[in-house]
Amino acid sequence: MAVDKRAARLGVLALVATMLFGLVGARLWFLQTVEQEGLQEEVDQTKRRTVPLLPERGRIFDADGRILADNERVLTVGIDWEVLRSESNRTELFSRVSGWVGVPVEEMERRFQSQVYSPFLPMPVAEDIDERTAATLLERVEDLPGVQIIEEARRVYPYAPLASHVVGYMGSITAETKDAYVGDGYFLNERVGQFGIEASMERELHGQWGYVVYEVDKSSRIVREIERVPAINGNDIQLTIDLDQQQYAEQALESQLKLRRLATARNGLDPETNFVERFFPEYPEEVPFKAPAGAVVVQNWENGHIVALASYPTFDNRWFESDLGGGKFEQLFPAVDEFGDPIDPDESILVNRAIQGRYNLGSTFKPFTAYAALSTGLMGVNDYYTDEGTYRMTSIDQDRCNSGLVRCVFKNATCSGTGRPCVYGSVDVETALAVSSDAFFYRIGENIMVENDFGPVLQEQVRLFGFGEDTGIALPFEFDGTVPDKELKARYAELGVISEAEGQDYYTGDNVQLSIGQGLLSASPLHLATGYSTLANGGFVLKPEIVKAIYQPGVPDSVEPGFADIAQAQFAVEPNVRGDLVRQIPFPQEFKDEITTGLQRVIYGPGTTSDYYHSTTGEKLFYYYPRGSEAIPLAGKTGTAQGRNNYPWNDSSAFAAYSTDAERPYTVSAYLEKAGYGSQAAGPVVKCIFMQLSGLAPADPVVLSDPLDTNSIFAAPENDLTDQSCYAGRYSAVSTTE
Repeated sequence: MAVDKRAARLGVLALVATMLFGLVGARLWFLQTVEQEGLQEEVDQTKRRTVPLLPERGRIFDADGRILADNERVLTVGIDWEVLRSESNRTELFSRVSGWVGVPVEEMERRFQSQVYSPFLPMPVAEDIDERTAATLLERVEDLPGVQIIEEARRVYPYAPLASHVVGYMGSITAETKDAYVGDGYFLNERVGQFGIEASMERELHGQWGYVVYEVDKSSRIVREIERVPAINGNDIQLTIDLDQQQYAEQALESQLKLRRLATARNGLDPETNFVERFFPEYPEEVPFKAPAGAVVVQNWENGHIVALASYPTFDNRWFESDLGGGKFEQLFPAVDEFGDPIDPDESILVNRAIQGRYNLGSTFKPFTAYAALSTGLMGVNDYYTDEGTYRMTSIDQDRCNSGLVRCVFKNATCSGTGRPCVYGSVDVETALAVSSDAFFYRIGENIMVENDFGPVLQEQVRLFGFGEDTGIALPFEFDGTVPDKELKARYAELGVISEAEGQDYYTGDNVQLSIGQGLLSASPLHLATGYSTLANGGFVLKPEIVKAIYQPGVPDSVEPGFADIAQAQFAVEPNVRGDLVRQIPFPQEFKDEITTGLQRVIYGPGTTSDYYHSTTGEKLFYYYPRGSEAIPLAGKTGTAQGRNNYPWNDSSAFAAYSTDAERPYTVSAYLEKAGYGSQAAGPVVKCIFMQLSGLAPADPVVLSDPLDTNSIFAAPENDLTDQSCYAGRYSAVSTTE
C-alpha cells in the first residue's frame, strides 16, 4: 500500500526551519556581541559630520618688512553635497540661490559636474559675496537647505605689479598636479602656488589642516559640536628682495628697452665688396631694434642674497585673484597673434627671464675663459699675444682650411672708425679683457683643447663657476644652462637642433666659439651674476639666496601701512646669514688681480694704442660715472651675443659688473634681447643701478598699489624710470662695437 510521506516532509521542513532560525540567531548574537562596537561606531558616524578647517596661508615680506603677499577675508556660498545628489532638488536649489548671488544655474551645474571640488567640503557656487547677501541667505535657511556661508581668505598683493615674477601667483589645482596634491592631503578646491615663491614655498606657506566634528540630525542640521582640532596657519616668509632696488631695476630695464626700440642697427657697407654693397643687401641702411624683453639681477656677492630680480615683459599677479572673464585672459595671454599665428615667444609674459632665459653671454663670458687659461697654466699673467685683428687656427690642416669646408679664420669685432676688425697689438689677459680682444680668446679656445689632448678642459673650468647647472635658487622652473661638449652636440643632433654632421664630434672650432661666450653655450642672467660674484669674492660659489627668513605664523602688522612688524617675529627656521657654499674655487690672488684690473679698465680705461687709440668697451659709457668714494667702484664687462642670421639688429646686449668695495658688495647683471651692443643697451642699465645703489641717482618712492581696475586690463603694466639721465655716456666716432 502507499506510504504516507507527509510526516517525513514535515520533519524535513521542521529541520530546515530549525537550521534557519539557528543561523539567524547566531548572526544576531554575533552582531550584538562580537561586532557591537564596530556597528555602534558606524551608526554614530551617520550622525556626525567632519568639516575640514583650512589654515590661513602665510604671508610674504620683502627685506624691509613690506607685505608683498597678504590674505583678505571673503565670504563664499557653498552647498552641502548630500543635498545636491538628487537632480530635481539640485535644479530647484540652484534656481533659488542663483538670483541672490548672481551666478547662472548653468554655471552652478557646470561646477557640480566638473569633479574638481572636494567632496569633503561644501561645493562653492559664488565667491566674494557681500555681508548683506550672506546675512539674507542665512535668514532663509529653511528655504535653502544645505546652503552655507563659508569664511575664506583670498590672496592680495599690496605692491603689485612689483616683483610679480618673484612673488608669483595662486591658482586652482590642475589635472596634471591633482594626484600629487591629493596625495599630500590637499582638497581639490584649494588654491595653490603656481609661480614664483608662492609655488616654490607652497608647503611652508600652506600650513596644516584642522577639522571640527559635528553631530547632525536626519536633516543634516548641526545638533552640537563634538570635537575641534584647529588648523595651524602657514609660516610667514621674508625675502632678500629689497623692493626699493626691485622697483628701480624694473624701471631701468623697461625704460631702456623702450629707448632701444627707437634706435637702429646700421646695415653698413661690406669691405669685402670694396664698400659697394651692404652686408645684407635685402635690408635698408638702418633697421630698428626690436628690444622685446630682458632681465636684471642684483646680488650681494658676500652672502649670495638676491637684492632684485627683474624680468620684462611683466604681469600683475592680482590678475589671478580677480574675476576676469575668458576674453580678457585671452588678451592678456594670447595663444595666437592678430594674424592667427602662434604668439611670438619674445612677447611671453609668464617667463622669468632672470632665471629661465637661455642666452649666449657674448664677451661677458671672457673672464671665465681667462681664468681657465691661468688656472691650467696655459698662460701666465705676464704672457702677451699680438692681436692683428684676426685669428687663424693652427691645429687644422691649412689645405682643409683653404677648401672652405671648415672655418679657420675668426675676426675681432668691427671698429666703428674703420669698418674693419679692430687691431689691438700686444695684449695680455688684463688688456685683452679691457678692450675685449676676441683674437686673444680665440687662441685660448683652440690651445687649451689642443694642449690637453682635445679634452673638455675649458668646460671643466667654467663649470666650476656654476655654468651648466641650476644655481639652487628657491624659485621654480630654473634653467640649468648648457656648456657645449661632445655629449650635448650628440643630443642636439638627435633632437634635430643641429645637423647630424655637426653632432658627430666636438671640434676645436666649437671651443673657439665657446671661448667668447658663443656657440651652444647658454646661461641665464642669474648664472652670469653668480659667476661674477664668484670673481668678486675670490672664488666662493654661493647659492643665490632669495629667502631671508621663515617665521612662525602671525607676524603682526606694523603701524606703518603696508609693513609687517618684523621685530615681533619669531623664527620657524633659523636663518642662513650667508648663502650655502656650493664650492670654493682655487683662485690665487694674482689671478684675481689680473682679471679684476682688466675689468676695472673696462669701466675706467685706459684702452690701448696700436694703429690708433682704442678705448675700452665701457669707458665712454662710464665717462660721467663718479670716481673716488662717492660712487661704488666697479669692475665689469660688456658683451654682445650674435643673433639670428648674424643680423646686427638681432644682437642681444649683456653687461655684468661687481663692486670692488667690500663695504658695498653688489653684483649686477643685465641682459636685453635684440637690443644691440652691450655698452649701448645693457650697460646703461647696470650703470644706473650702481648709481642708485651709490645714492647718486634719484629713485621713486615705493608706494602701495592703487586698486586694480579689471575693466581696463588689456596690456602688461608699465613702470618707467622717472629720471633717465643716468643712461648718458660720452660717445665718439672711434670705438669698438661692444
